[in-house]
Amino acid sequence: MTTYEQNFDTVLQRIEAIRLETNEHQIIKIIAASKYVDKDAIREFYATGQRAFGENRVQDMKAKVEALEDLPLEWHFIGRLQSNKINMLLDLNPMLIHSVEDLKMAQEIDKRAAVKGRKQPILLQINSAREETKAGIAPEKAVDEYQKIKESCPNLSPKGVMTIGAHTDDTAKIRESFETTYQIFDTLKKDGAKYCSMGMSNDFELAIRCGSNMLRLGSILFKGAS
Repeated sequence: MTTYEQNFDTVLQRIEAIRLETNEHQIIKIIAASKYVDKDAIREFYATGQRAFGENRVQDMKAKVEALEDLPLEWHFIGRLQSNKINMLLDLNPMLIHSVEDLKMAQEIDKRAAVKGRKQPILLQINSAREETKAGIAPEKAVDEYQKIKESCPNLSPKGVMTIGAHTDDTAKIRESFETTYQIFDTLKKDGAKYCSMGMSNDFELAIRCGSNMLRLGSILFKGAS
């Protein structure tokens, strides 16, 4: 068994244990956050059965998409998006943009998607921890903002919400940020929300307990990468 297979197997066992504990009907999707590894590591990880990969920088994603175009990969953009990179990102045909932080950004993406004749799936990023260093809409504005995006951006397809857990060792605060996001997601299900993207390598188990159905896992999967 390769290092990546061992990593993946360990993570899957941990996810499954919590899933069965909390909600055995929950389907949890893993996005392998590949920003710190090269194309060869992604190719090797693909061999374990993983298909969805997430990148934080558009330029890095472009290089990897082009280098791995022979593989049927599903690319997600999970980093902070600058408006001058929107066209380049859309040309890469991402399955999902996780980091749309407000209506203004959504409208920028919508305009460019219209020109390219495509409908782009997105998530609304929520700053549930209310941290100044993080992007995202304030929780109390999230439902209204999501609905405005849905109504005013015909070339976008809102699919749910994303958050980054509170940057702290205080589990209660991390839990609170996840629970806040899940409550918003639950409210938005009637508006077609399917994905609640929350949980990274250091807090994914707590995120699953709080209702996450999409994890963005990097270091825990790729540890041991050469």
